Amino acid sequence: MPSRPDPLPDSRPARSRTALLTWASAAALAVAAVLAIAPVAAAEPATTAAYPAGATATRYSGLAFDACTAPPLTTIRAWSASPYRALGVYLSGVNRTCAQPQLTASWVASVSALKWRLLPIHKGLQPYCGARASDAKISISATTARSQGTAAATQAVTAAKALGMLPGSALYNDIENYSQTNAACRTSVLSYLSGWTRELHRLGWLSGVYMNLNLGAKQLADVYTSTGYARPDALWVARYDAVDSLKGWAGVADGKWAVHQRAKQFRGGHDETYGGVRVNIDTDRLDTPVATVAYPYRTTAAVTARSGPTTTATAVTSYARGATVRAVCQTSGPKVGTSTVWDKLSTGAYVADHYVDTPSATSWSPPLPRCAYPYQIASATGVTERSGPGTSYTALGTAPNGALAWVTCQKSGTAVGGTKVWDRLDNGHYVSDHYVSTPSGTTYSKPVPRC
Repeated sequence: MPSRPDPLPDSRPARSRTALLTWASAAALAVAAVLAIAPVAAAEPATTAAYPAGATATRYSGLAFDACTAPPLTTIRAWSASPYRALGVYLSGVNRTCAQPQLTASWVASVSALKWRLLPIHKGLQPYCGARASDAKISISATTARSQGTAAATQAVTAAKALGMLPGSALYNDIENYSQTNAACRTSVLSYLSGWTRELHRLGWLSGVYMNLNLGAKQLADVYTSTGYARPDALWVARYDAVDSLKGWAGVADGKWAVHQRAKQFRGGHDETYGGVRVNIDTDRLDTPVATVAYPYRTTAAVTARSGPTTTATAVTSYARGATVRAVCQTSGPKVGTSTVWDKLSTGAYVADHYVDTPSATSWSPPLPRCAYPYQIASATGVTERSGPGTSYTALGTAPNGALAWVTCQKSGTAVGGTKVWDRLDNGHYVSDHYVSTPSGTTYSKPVPRC
């Protein structure tokens, strides 16, 4: 393993660049007006994610590691004895260091089948006021930087798709430390990340950013509510203090990126050995969205795939006994046979889990995640979570501005701000869709199913 020196305290180990890319020029993205209500959910900072039919989000809470080169599958198997169940992988970027001979669609499928989650990383252009001389850099022009961020998102999505990752996945843009006193450089970096976030959302993916806690993350937090920049969905910080807490970050208030939106790299490059295999890693604590993949299963009988997780939904297609289906997540629906679980397929259709050979015949089957569609809360004062779809239901708490509403389904309820739609969250609580940056501000938003 090549050495990975820290150029500054708490910085991620430096990664050398690969061949330079020619960046296509693109029109600058317009700065939108402040997002006040759901009908203007496309406005910054809380741009909406346009999830396609087969999308879902996946999240992971626990320890993770990242290595310069994706380890062989034999290493992943040996590391089943480790406390880790998630792995950061460098999938794209002009400044990505190491060759990735293991990082193929087959490897991703095999690692996922072993119940590991993947944290996809894009190591692209770097700040011109902090990068190494050899790095390809973000433009000093904010307009050009924003276009470069758009191009980076397209590149990362292309690489992720080639590896079998699906829309709804979170992709993390690795921004190394840079000067905190150079105002033009700061604007350049923020514009680049805004272009990255907006384009990922347009394509139906979640936006993550990796930054040094002291040398970048605070500046991102400072524009958390700015209408000049699209806000990323998740923040992953580097702070090598051996403390794995996801709260109490200097310069980043606990109320920002507060709902399964945080990760911390708390220990830099070091060797660990499990199952007799040693790897040089960085250590991370995650509670954040990661990659979504599809898991192949076979049908146990002839089955009808439907447009929603219910027997009354429109029939979309049918599968013969023994056919392979690719499931992306599971959700609840009417009981069929021994189970109320329904499997969402990569096509966007649903089949009753009773007819699929998932591990459990009666309940959920890891590593399949629960189906969820995260959208940012778009209310300056946050939104009240209630026990049912209406303002008369018991208040159960408050989700802060910019938090992810992990929506599982939508239901009609009390009218708020021009819509009767209420969003059921994965914790069972309800929030008015008026305050959530879903695509529609007045009616239901596909691909979220009805409750």
